[in-house]
This record gives sequence, C-alpha cells and structure tokens, in this order.
Amino acid sequence: MSPADSNRTRETEELAAQIDAIRGDIQNLTSTVGRIAGKQLNRAQDKAIETASEAEDAIKRNPLQAVAIAAGLGLLLGILTRR
Repeated sequence: MSPADSNRTRETEELAAQIDAIRGDIQNLTSTVGRIAGKQLNRAQDKAIETASEAEDAIKRNPLQAVAIAAGLGLLLGILTRR
C-alpha cells in the first residue's frame, strides 16, 4: 500500500468517526428538544386550563356582562364576515 493510500484510509476512518460523533450529538439534541417541547406543551395546557377556569368564574360572577360581551362579539364578527 502506498503512503497516499494509507493517508486516504486514515482520513476516511477519521471522517467516519467524526460522522458517528455528529450522529450521536444529533440524537442527543433531538432527545433534549423533545423533552423541552413536552414540558412547554404541559405548561401551555396547564395555563389554558387555568385561564378557562378563570373565565368560567368571571362568567358566574357577572352573567349579564358576559352575555353582553358575547352578543357584542357576535355582532362584530357578523359585521366583519358580511364584508
């Protein structure tokens, strides 16, 4: 085997090792991003449930105001969609 072939073989092996290392890094990154996304989704769901509960409480405290707001929003949406 010539020295040039030996260098190419060594470089190929080094490149393969680097590719394997990058592949491992990408797998770790994917796992980390998945965990973070899951946590954020849980936080968003908790916040949505909390907000819905607060809205329900506000409606129970002020039912006439809630009906007036709903009617006003319905009227506004009707006007906007008519155009």
